[in-house]
Amino acid sequence: MKTRRLLRTFAIGIGTAGLLISGCSAGGSSPNASATGTAAPEGLSAYYAQKLSWRDCGVEGFECTTMKAPRDYDKPDDGDIDLAVSRKKATGPGQRIGSLLVNPGGPGGSAIGYLQGYAALGYPAPVRARYDMVAIDPRGVARSEPVECLTGKEMDAFTQVDQTPDDEAEVRKLSAAFEKFAQGCEKRSGEILPYVSTVDTARDMDVLRSLLGDEKLHYVGASYGTFLGATYADLFPERAGRLVLDGAMDPSLPAVDMNRDQTAGFEGAFQSFAADCVKQPDCPLGTTSTADAATELKQLFTDLDAKPIPTGDDRPLGESLAITGVIAAMYDEAAWPQLREALAGAQRSDGSGLLSLADSYYERQPDGTYENLMFANAAVNCLDLPPAFDSPDAVEKAVPDFEKASPVFGRGFAWASLNCAYWPTKATGTPHRTEAKGADPILVVGTTRDPATPYKWSEALAGQLSSGTLLTYDGDGHTAYGRGSDCIDTAINTYLLEGTPPTNGKKCR
Repeated sequence: MKTRRLLRTFAIGIGTAGLLISGCSAGGSSPNASATGTAAPEGLSAYYAQKLSWRDCGVEGFECTTMKAPRDYDKPDDGDIDLAVSRKKATGPGQRIGSLLVNPGGPGGSAIGYLQGYAALGYPAPVRARYDMVAIDPRGVARSEPVECLTGKEMDAFTQVDQTPDDEAEVRKLSAAFEKFAQGCEKRSGEILPYVSTVDTARDMDVLRSLLGDEKLHYVGASYGTFLGATYADLFPERAGRLVLDGAMDPSLPAVDMNRDQTAGFEGAFQSFAADCVKQPDCPLGTTSTADAATELKQLFTDLDAKPIPTGDDRPLGESLAITGVIAAMYDEAAWPQLREALAGAQRSDGSGLLSLADSYYERQPDGTYENLMFANAAVNCLDLPPAFDSPDAVEKAVPDFEKASPVFGRGFAWASLNCAYWPTKATGTPHRTEAKGADPILVVGTTRDPATPYKWSEALAGQLSSGTLLTYDGDGHTAYGRGSDCIDTAINTYLLEGTPPTNGKKCR
């Protein structure tokens, strides 16, 4: 069952790649009372008993509704939060299995946008025939009381701050940018910031499961969405149904280790790009070796740090936006030709190509506004884990290790990991093993050269989950489902339709 390529999945720690937002999120605390069977957790009966009122979305074939959840699950009487939900009903033929929730990752990616724009069209017809395709925007994201932090102009300035400071003055400027970002989030969204953790969102998913009339939750989560799905299974193992966790993360790692691993992942992705590029006659990084390509790219970044170039926009292309543009193209090998063209343009003092890649990554709109992806990303990450670093001095000490992981991107990734040090809300999560004892078989999918969620994270999560099964895609790019491997797609589709996972350790190309 061949599926159309699925777009778009977001990396956990997507902000790390943006190099001014947080690194990867992991961790979380357990709720005071978890639910088993079909009963509502103590004190939450009213939420589990609410009735959903579906309406037309204005998008053909989709229905939308709003559900309520407690803002604070520890104090459910202290107010509600409104969460946006959308679905596309099963098309038939075949007996309906239930609802299939989807999440593209982030944190901060709009699940509804992903559902309506890609998943409900790109998932294979047999899956769409037997599942209602459903998405809920997580709290703080997109349509669900979004976290807001900076104006468009402020965000433009933020994305251009030097992310590889060379002296004390530049360190102070970068630190001040992180602090201003955090203060903006507190000013505009302070009431919701303490309540957007992954645990909170996982608990929202269980309320939705009940309201949809499903005994168990069926789910496909990509990237950060794997952490969300694994957290759900750990909280509600008896309610976890067919869970596909594609491009998995390791929730047992502290932030600094995850950020360093991700740094190495992007280095590996660049090496794959460079190996392909030097074979092309138009490679702007040379046609000899990957080492030479890395040297050429680093030199380009150095030149842009010293002298930004025009873009045809009022924002010149400096080092920070250029690095973000390159990182954006590392998620999918289909973007490599576009990156070659953009790099060639930059060498001719035309920064428009790399700026376009960076803007798509940050979800900057043509009118200069930004979607809230990066704001929600930081809010969730900084709540889910204690900060990787608590001071610029700590970053400086760690830079050599990050540069060892990636000579090209290491310094910027290290400094990107500082932002949670200034966050106004203390982290509630901690690194921990996720076992989900008692859950049905859970399918974990890992890509061997995934830049954003390194393959070893998928190995780790599959090993931690008591019912985890590992499916491996030997390839490039971020995540595996719907990326062109019939072997991967058939294994996942069979699991979703029949409940039978592939043999643990199965490998595909």
